[in-house]
Amino acid sequence: MAHDSTPSSEKMRVPQPAHPDQRQQPLPWHRPKSPDEDPDAPSRVRAILASPSYRLAEQDLAFLARDETRGVRLQIEYLKPETLLQEHAIRDTVVVYGSTRIPESAAARRSVEALRRALETDPSNTVLIRKLAVAERILAKSRYYEIAREFGRLVGSSCDNNGSRSKLVIMTGGGPGIMEAANRGAFDVGAKSVGLNINLPHEQYPNPYITPDLCLRFHYFALRKMHLLLRAKALVAFPGGFGTMDELFEVLTLVQTRKIKPVPIVLVGEEYWRRAFDVGFLADEGVIDVEDRELFWFAETAKEIWESILHWYDACGAPLGLKT
Repeated sequence: MAHDSTPSSEKMRVPQPAHPDQRQQPLPWHRPKSPDEDPDAPSRVRAILASPSYRLAEQDLAFLARDETRGVRLQIEYLKPETLLQEHAIRDTVVVYGSTRIPESAAARRSVEALRRALETDPSNTVLIRKLAVAERILAKSRYYEIAREFGRLVGSSCDNNGSRSKLVIMTGGGPGIMEAANRGAFDVGAKSVGLNINLPHEQYPNPYITPDLCLRFHYFALRKMHLLLRAKALVAFPGGFGTMDELFEVLTLVQTRKIKPVPIVLVGEEYWRRAFDVGFLADEGVIDVEDRELFWFAETAKEIWESILHWYDACGAPLGLKT
């Protein structure tokens, strides 16, 4: 049998690969219908292209804001923070709650001095008298700003925060006041910290001490609360109002019912909290059990907060193993 020595490339012509994007000849839909064929065609095509129905679903903000797409919004509002926190290796957090209305001492003092000057010219103004009394109480509570800032430093200094590994990270609601102080303390020592802002009807700004790539904004309070707790190794509540109490009572309920495993819950400022939240009264009334009084404890200084959290973990036989 004769051997065919013709190269296989000559037997079968293999064409050059097609260009991945361009064609030599356009396809019929690459250009709109010509006005030579229908003078009204271009205006009709423009109307179609401008219609919201023609937008890609992922780019149609009006569609994504509809009631029917709430499930999708809930999914992506959970997924975006989860993805970013994982990318930044944020695994364990200490969550700090507290009033947005408690500023640093210098700012609180300026408010008091301004009201005192106003009262000098109008000493019988009952509105100014009340505002001054409140401002003086806020000034007295401004010491908590310094305590929260010092606590942020302690947490930030407790582990290696250079590079991608951050074992324990301050997380707050991202606002001013006590939350700012905790983020600021971490910032003071070069540590990462997280802020979870909420979208509200009135414009607001995150505090300037959050790590920029770790400041997240939420539409849904429920998902913000979930992310505040998902990585929490401890929760520290400073004096605060409705928002602080909302977060605190939800955590206490979740631990009470063992919906989540117990975590350290520290209330800073015993005098304030015993008046704002009479847990003894609730136990005496029988609406909670005596053991529920042990779900939290009080502290007065940053050092007490930090050392009590470490002690709680030692008592559990699962020490955090961080620097003190």
